[in-house]
Amino acid sequence: MAGAKPGVHALQLKPVSVHPELQRGGKFIKWDEVRTKMLETCFELGTGQDVTGRVAEADILDISTIRDTRRGKYARSPRDMRLLELMGENSEGKMVSIVHGSDLVNISFLNVVAMTEDEAKIWTEELFTLATNILSQNASRHTFLRKVFIIKQEFNDFGVHEKAFCSLLFALSLQLEGIKQDDFTWEAFQKFLDSLCFRPEIQSIFEECGSKKKPFISMDQLTDFINRRQRDSRLNEVLYPPLKKEQVRQIMEKYEKNTGQLERDQISLQGFSRYLEGEENTIVPPERLDIIDDMNQPLSHYFINSSHNTYLTVGQLTGLSSVEMYRQVLLTGCRCVELDCWKGRLPDEEPYITHGFTMTTEIPFKEVLEAIAESAFKASPYPVILSFENHVDSVKQQAKMAEYCRTIFGDALLIDPLEKYPLAPGYPLPSPHELQGKILIKNKKNHRHRPLSGSIRRREMGEQSSPNMDCPLTDNEGGQLLSNGEEKLAERMVKDLEPRKSIGCGIYPLQGTAGSEVKATEEMSYLVNYIEPVKFKGFEVTSKRRKYFEMSSFVETKGMDILKSDPVDFVEYNKNQLSRIYPKGTRVDSSNFMPQIFWNIGCQMVALNFQTPDLPMQLNMGVFEYNGRSGYILKPEFMRRTDKHFDPFTENIVDGIVANTVKIRVVSGQFLSDKKVGVYVEVDLFGLPGDTKRKYRTKTSNGNSLDPVWNDDTFLFNKIVLPTLASLRIAVFEENGKFVGHRILPVSAIRPGYHYINLKNELNQPLLLPSLLVYTEAQDYIPNEHQEYAEALTNPIKHISMLDKRTTQLAVLMENSEVRRFGYFAVCVCVCVCVCVKDYIYNIYIYIYIYNIHTVRNRIQTIEDLRQHKDYVKLIKKQKKELKELRAKNLKKVHTQADAYCIQLFTVGADAGTVEASARTSHTGEREATCTAERGNSNTHTQTHTHKYTHLLTAFEKLKQTANERYASQLKKLKETCEKEKKELQKILDRKRQNSISEARNREKDRTEVDLNDINRKHIQESVASIRGVSTDCSTHTQHTLSLITSSPQNVHNLLYSTFFCCCHQLFSTPQTISSPLIIHIAILPPLILISLFLWFPTVTLNSSFLYFLPCILAGAGSGQKKGQTNFKTERGAETHRRGTFSTGEQIRTVTHAHSEQSFNNCPSVLLL
Repeated sequence: MAGAKPGVHALQLKPVSVHPELQRGGKFIKWDEVRTKMLETCFELGTGQDVTGRVAEADILDISTIRDTRRGKYARSPRDMRLLELMGENSEGKMVSIVHGSDLVNISFLNVVAMTEDEAKIWTEELFTLATNILSQNASRHTFLRKVFIIKQEFNDFGVHEKAFCSLLFALSLQLEGIKQDDFTWEAFQKFLDSLCFRPEIQSIFEECGSKKKPFISMDQLTDFINRRQRDSRLNEVLYPPLKKEQVRQIMEKYEKNTGQLERDQISLQGFSRYLEGEENTIVPPERLDIIDDMNQPLSHYFINSSHNTYLTVGQLTGLSSVEMYRQVLLTGCRCVELDCWKGRLPDEEPYITHGFTMTTEIPFKEVLEAIAESAFKASPYPVILSFENHVDSVKQQAKMAEYCRTIFGDALLIDPLEKYPLAPGYPLPSPHELQGKILIKNKKNHRHRPLSGSIRRREMGEQSSPNMDCPLTDNEGGQLLSNGEEKLAERMVKDLEPRKSIGCGIYPLQGTAGSEVKATEEMSYLVNYIEPVKFKGFEVTSKRRKYFEMSSFVETKGMDILKSDPVDFVEYNKNQLSRIYPKGTRVDSSNFMPQIFWNIGCQMVALNFQTPDLPMQLNMGVFEYNGRSGYILKPEFMRRTDKHFDPFTENIVDGIVANTVKIRVVSGQFLSDKKVGVYVEVDLFGLPGDTKRKYRTKTSNGNSLDPVWNDDTFLFNKIVLPTLASLRIAVFEENGKFVGHRILPVSAIRPGYHYINLKNELNQPLLLPSLLVYTEAQDYIPNEHQEYAEALTNPIKHISMLDKRTTQLAVLMENSEVRRFGYFAVCVCVCVCVCVKDYIYNIYIYIYIYNIHTVRNRIQTIEDLRQHKDYVKLIKKQKKELKELRAKNLKKVHTQADAYCIQLFTVGADAGTVEASARTSHTGEREATCTAERGNSNTHTQTHTHKYTHLLTAFEKLKQTANERYASQLKKLKETCEKEKKELQKILDRKRQNSISEARNREKDRTEVDLNDINRKHIQESVASIRGVSTDCSTHTQHTLSLITSSPQNVHNLLYSTFFCCCHQLFSTPQTISSPLIIHIAILPPLILISLFLWFPTVTLNSSFLYFLPCILAGAGSGQKKGQTNFKTERGAETHRRGTFSTGEQIRTVTHAHSEQSFNNCPSVLLL
């Protein structure tokens, strides 16, 4: 779980090595407990590591199924006296028992007698070493295939696999052609497997390496594949350098059998496939199987492999209790076992172990201690904790129990505390390394007794029972019993079962018997030191007492309640003191709870029922397989340091811990079942509640269990907050849900790339043929907002190249776009001038601006963006509404005046007495109506243009205000972005410094101070350089943005002048039939615009453009007035024959519109750009 120590770990695990005595073989006498005759058997060790006994036919015993070997007094001896007589005298030292089985409960014994005691010793020790070799139990797929071949070749026995092969051949309609056994070599066996299982996925991987449909790849391509795909890119290239060509050459020579291709530095598809199966390509590096954790920390800093009701073989109510279970549990690496002790009956008065007030059987207390003494340190040298649940209410029998512990365990029993670690407040617990080979007793302690004079070993055992010890101390309050820390406590939720007041009151409830524990006597109290169970009174009380040798036990339901209410305090408690979690009393079927829940808060002893291989037990076995199967796993650093706090429900990144992202793709399976059924794979993540998706599943194969291919989408575990505390379980099931095999992998130990996973059974024993080919990726978790920084760090060359490319493109764009980069002030002035002449010119200029807008890295607001602002849009709508109302008002006024003149005309005509008078009156009325229409039309145009001009000025001011606000906001945002970049960069540098400091502290102490100074100095230099670079970059971007906002190049000024004077020329040269007030208004308008222009652009100077267009203004103004008068008369003369007022006005407007378009077309080309 916890990470390995810094630096390169030198593998201490010994590879498989067979003793010469085992290679030669030996003669033994085999005897059976049922039959009374003995058989002479010759034992030899096969090259596939199988023990064979040759009698009439060979018996094969796979070493991987051997759980223990015993000799002498610990070996089984025949009960039949005739067999003992046949063995002769002094045969005890020659006795050998080989214990084997597929699980902890159903085991068998192979009993033999060696010829000499030395031979018995060698075979016993060497067989046990081979059977418990961690490297052999986690061997490569190549090793397991070779083992299958040897079983078939040397012993002519495939077992169930032979039937599977034959059935598959029949199913494939293949002929069963024979082959001589001598010709069936290892190479022939490999070709047979290649023909039997066509592997298209291997061909695809081979093509990924660059084969391009060729049957080989070069050494350079293989080197690139190994260093790029099969290597963790996060590794330090100095400590873990990529493979060199010489090393890759050795791999090729090992797996490529074609010498011709080796001479050409090539490897074939077959050789490449063998490499994927080889020991160089295992899913977990071998050093992770070794002891890599620091074993010098206090006991409270470790997760400890723990057992609950160790003596039971089935359920909690019925079944056999077994002494053998203690041996089997200890041999798995468990370091904490439980003993439920009860008072023995007359006449022997021998204490026994059983599950009180149930129908489980009883086993002698003494035999259990002997079994523990024999097996305690065979699998691990680190301390064993005996968790006593003491119901022995006899002082005499408790004294006997204490004496048994002292005499049977001897020096292995820790009685007196170590000198460096006294039982006083504030002193930490000793480390596993300092307690190697020691047995610690966990039992209630009576502090009312005075210390004994002299050694406890001189205590006499003839002490009488005290009257007050006849009945146990009980407590019916569930909470108090929980706090007493004793296991098998009644669940609070089961309220209908009331515990009895004493042992003699009848059968106890199903919740357990922890509440009936008795007081410890003086003898038992003096055996208790560093593991003293006490009543849990709250985290505040324990933190004040600071007695770290005191511990408390919690039933799983109570532990869950505390976890929900005070998770942070629970983590703090577990930093210094031990806690034990055990299953609730209603688990009568011996089922287990998920241990990961309590590992997440640092609980050290999470006790499980080892006799039940369910999912929680599988996870427990898989996790404690690592760190040398020592039974101790170092907790993550933040769970050990008192200056750090941790909330197990956090979804954020833990300070100092780099979260991981894991991707896994199940490519294919091999020999998953001997039945023609569909199979599927499940991938589960066990970690913190805040981790991302926790479970995936592949599709079910279509009746193919021999070589199914999935290659489905990659399973992504995006954020694993604590990789050192998380595990992946990859399990295979048949389509009906039947379990096939699985593998538990620590997230922090998974190798990236293509790897075979050899499956294991429920008890973590390897299976021969079933395996999976998977592709994995493991990398540091990067939040979405930091992806750009991560890409720059992981591939700085690519990032710098991209920045250079952007800089080049930006420079070219800036050089070629000086004329096109309009400022918004210039555009608005052009709009103001042009709209006075013609409305649609405004739209043309806006289109030109949008078409030529310049985009840079920090894009400024365009005129189109400003026009979309809600305030500006609202203003434009208001102005349009005002113009519409003005036009309607003027039109109504003209109609009213015209109607009045018509009425007056008809009235005068009716009153006239003669026709001449009527004609004169009609002519005079027509002339007056025409003049009135002209005056009304002139006033209408004057008011309209005045409103348009006012609206333009208002709109311009609104655009100016909006632009200032937008640009100020953009500059503020740019500044905030720069500050954020600085802070993120500082966080990255600080995290790097903390990691460097953590590594330095774990190195040699004499170099620590020097390393810390170097780290701090380097951190300061990097921080200054990096932040200065970010500041410079931000300043450059800010200045560039300001220049884009405020710049007004000279050619833009020329464009403004030409546009303005062209418009003025049009105004004064266009023939119009308007009255003098309108002429005066138009004559006044250009100077007003010019004044506004100089007010808005105070830096504008008179240049050649102004001097060039000034005569045009004056000439245009004079000719415009003259032509206007002439055209007015011409139009009026041409229209004297018309009847009515409005036709003349419409004609005037039509002619004016035509002349305006003609004048616009004659504008300088700069208008059209």
